[in-house]
Amino acid sequence: MKQKLIVGNWKMNGSLATNQALVQGVLAGLPGLNVHAAICAPAAYFASLQILLQGQTGLVCGAQDVSMHETGAYTGEISASMLLEFGVRYVIVGHSERRLYHGELDAQVAIKAQRALSAGITPIVCVGETLAERQAGCTEEVVKRQLAAVIHTNGHCISEIVVAYEPVWAIGTGLTATPEQAQQVHHVLRQQLKAASPRADRIALLYGGSMNAVNALDLLRQPDIDGGLIGGAALKVPDFLAIMATASQCAIA
Repeated sequence: MKQKLIVGNWKMNGSLATNQALVQGVLAGLPGLNVHAAICAPAAYFASLQILLQGQTGLVCGAQDVSMHETGAYTGEISASMLLEFGVRYVIVGHSERRLYHGELDAQVAIKAQRALSAGITPIVCVGETLAERQAGCTEEVVKRQLAAVIHTNGHCISEIVVAYEPVWAIGTGLTATPEQAQQVHHVLRQQLKAASPRADRIALLYGGSMNAVNALDLLRQPDIDGGLIGGAALKVPDFLAIMATASQCAIA
């Protein structure tokens, strides 16, 4: 069984002091764990994280967004090449909060993924449905539409992405999809990717809806769930390490 990928999304949280303590605590607990791990931090902390993570392979730096543009008059945006200079290895694109608060459309998310790939950064493409869409029976339609845009734009290198299923109704709410619900959607996404690429089996599919130290085992045991995109639990050293330990256990089970 391949190694799981556990990605922490700090969102708009952190400080120089708390980040240092968090990273050092996670690094201290990593030896012996069979897991890939990353932290997606606010851009203001990339320089300090580059120093903290220098020489580390078990934990790498990620970003929470990237511009659709490479250079130009786009005040406040950060290009993929800029991220690369700070050692960023992953970048989240299409997070539900970006779609909701910034009006990002499927086509824009696809271009952001393209920009990341062109710079050698792995995009973590987020897809997911709202509660209203789930209740209307539209879950598969929504996630397949969102992923289809990325496949259409990046078809020749789609096997280089990571996909995160994040049911919008389960993000920061304390609600979590059941393992069976999560697996069902992950299976749909896996089949869609297989139809697009002969190398689809190498694509990591993450679950991103309030995974925590308690529910991680049941979720990570599912055949099409290759890891997690972790929110609040990634800000607590014991919880984040517990999830990674569970992922390690599942990788060698």
